[in-house]
Amino acid sequence: MKSMNSRVDFHAFRLTPKSDLRKSILEFAKTHNIKAGAIVTCVGSLEQFHIRFANKEKGSIQKGFFEIVSLTGTFSDSSCHLHIALADPDGKTTGGHLLDDNLIYTTVELVVAELFDLEFKRELDKTYGFPELVVTSKK
Repeated sequence: MKSMNSRVDFHAFRLTPKSDLRKSILEFAKTHNIKAGAIVTCVGSLEQFHIRFANKEKGSIQKGFFEIVSLTGTFSDSSCHLHIALADPDGKTTGGHLLDDNLIYTTVELVVAELFDLEFKRELDKTYGFPELVVTSKK
């Protein structure tokens, strides 16, 4: 296993109701030309989630009110791989791979890390057929 070091900077921002969580993160990365980023922390709520569970081909959409209890993953200005955990009003949790159409209910507060010296790309891994992370030094 090979690792790479990088200088890091942090960005903090808030997303507003009806925004799409995944699309907003990608838009932020594009606007700020982030080539390698990671979620540091996230709190907030959704009125609709769209996630894909492990080893499933299609996502699952559910409407209601959900607290974000965790969001983790990596992203760049061209792609992301994010996992989310959510709690319903009774405290039941679910989680999976974040897809588009996760609509913010009240707010989402995000802190993200930008790794200046690295670039995150995705290349098809033939083992399972998914585009997987490739980390390189930024040119």
